Amino acid sequence: SSPPLRTAAQMKCRLSPVSIAVLCAIGGGLDGALAFVMSMGGGPIAVIGPTGRLGRSAVQLLSDKGVATRVLCRHEVTDAAKATAGFDAPSSVEVMAYLATLPHVELVKGDITDAASLANLLQGCTACLVLHGATRTIRPSDLLPWTDESLEATHAKQVNFEGVRNVLAAARASQTCKRVVRVTGKGEAPWSFFSILINGVGCMAKAWNYAGETLLRDPAVAGDEVKYTIIRPGAMGSTPIAPRSLALLDNGGDLKVSPVTYTAIAELCVDCLEYPNAAGSTLTAMTVPSGEGQDSWAPLLSTVRADTRIFPKCDDLVAEHYKAVRVGFPAITAALGIVMVGIFNMAAAALGLAASFLPS
Repeated sequence: SSPPLRTAAQMKCRLSPVSIAVLCAIGGGLDGALAFVMSMGGGPIAVIGPTGRLGRSAVQLLSDKGVATRVLCRHEVTDAAKATAGFDAPSSVEVMAYLATLPHVELVKGDITDAASLANLLQGCTACLVLHGATRTIRPSDLLPWTDESLEATHAKQVNFEGVRNVLAAARASQTCKRVVRVTGKGEAPWSFFSILINGVGCMAKAWNYAGETLLRDPAVAGDEVKYTIIRPGAMGSTPIAPRSLALLDNGGDLKVSPVTYTAIAELCVDCLEYPNAAGSTLTAMTVPSGEGQDSWAPLLSTVRADTRIFPKCDDLVAEHYKAVRVGFPAITAALGIVMVGIFNMAAAALGLAASFLPS
């Protein structure tokens, strides 16, 4: 079983003056530092999907805070990758090589589809940030009636759905990992333009992301001991947004889709672990016009509550996603094709007109 959390007074007695000074620098004051350490329960935090822009930002943040961090590593870090390693490196292997150099970071070989490797990753961890996403795109062979592409290990069903099931099983088996933070996106609008486009191109990524959310909310899968926080961010990017004006809505509520930085969402993933009231909550995270939001997540997280709404059933909504793609994706691709032909014809006409003015 996980070690009991000590009270702040007990921890103060056990910390040296030097340790207290370091923790104050990390946590922005003694109380904040102690709250952060206590919320972690003394064990490391696991990060799945560490080489994506969001994942690497989260690992960097945890390392900077001095938190022991275990990251799931799918690739061997080669000497060549070490030579060109960097936070902004173009390949996953180079990014992983950079993460391996950070203090307090440990690489654990494995994959989201490998249940045994996840059990190894989460052993002794107190929380897990699940920041991965399926990257497989549609292939011509997917259109063949006798194939079932969803059985492939890289398909969104295996990565975004069965992978989450594997994480929850590993968390329960660990007896120490009590919190799972999952970053997804709104999945209740299967007939929206972007849902159809993402599902059509990305092998039903949105549909299976939502299905993964339902596993987190299902006590039969997650158990009573593992609590979730689901984060649905806006359009994530790397360009800094100043001034910061953050907004957060619980219960999976709707906010106008807006840009938000990877760094800000990484902060939210880590910060929410300090708030027991954020357990069992689906959070929509966006930015709002200056003056309408907050410059940090703390005041927003302090007021969130666990989900009370009834979310759509998994099977029904996934089926609706598939139906929307069958109906809408051909129409969208045809429309895009017509637009592209129109642009090509306009460009050709413009070139022809320009050529008519050239001397013969």
